[in-house]
Amino acid sequence: MDIFNDVLFFLVSFFASMIGEICGIGGGIVIKSVLDTFGTVSVSAISFLSSCTVLSMSMYSVSKSIIKDKKKYIDINTATPLAIGAAFGGIAGKQLFNFVKSLFKNQNIIGAVQSICLLLITIMTILYTLNKDKIKSKNVKNKILCSIIGMGLGMLSSFLGIGGGPINLIVLFFFFGMDIKIAASNSIYIILFSQISSILLTIVTKTVPYFDVLVFLLMVAGGILGGMIGKIIGSKLDNKQVNRLFIIIMFVIIFICIYNTFKYLYGL
Repeated sequence: MDIFNDVLFFLVSFFASMIGEICGIGGGIVIKSVLDTFGTVSVSAISFLSSCTVLSMSMYSVSKSIIKDKKKYIDINTATPLAIGAAFGGIAGKQLFNFVKSLFKNQNIIGAVQSICLLLITIMTILYTLNKDKIKSKNVKNKILCSIIGMGLGMLSSFLGIGGGPINLIVLFFFFGMDIKIAASNSIYIILFSQISSILLTIVTKTVPYFDVLVFLLMVAGGILGGMIGKIIGSKLDNKQVNRLFIIIMFVIIFICIYNTFKYLYGL
């Protein structure tokens, strides 16, 4: 890795985590999409490094919310069963990723599948966000149902290596009627659990991909710093401004995913 790539990985992690903290998307979807575009490391390494970065950011964010903000924006009764379900779903999603990976020798196939899935999820996220005022939200209270929903979130986000932010937000909007700032805080809380289980499974099963240790440290540092700055900026924005930023980021990710899909398919 040359110095350009080192700086690139740090900056991507920093800005993705900053945006992820503000909007509640965790930053994984941005990290995954952007680094796939540059293709300087393997698909497996990008997924693992993205998960580690998102974990570092979410650990900072949640610990600050609990210690200083006194869980002001986190609905523990709802988010905890979702988070526990996401933890188990994260394990299932990682196993699914390893299974799909074992089916194909060419990692471009895995990259193409992930890019297409991210593209579809992002499009659905934008469509729902733009029309959510016209869609009647639910108010789920059953903890078992919350855990099942969380399991689905964790599995999908772990398979894609994105942390689950955009998917989390749509679920929190629709099933629990949260506004975007409340949903953002609860999404980060859920992401923390899903990423812990996913990374632990990778370590236990000895499927950690090769990566540059310096890049790992730079990305984790970028994740924490981005989370710190994002929390400061987010506290100064209202729901309308956060929602606008979220939609802009989703449109950018759509174009990146389209590019990545063609790039991977062309490389087959």
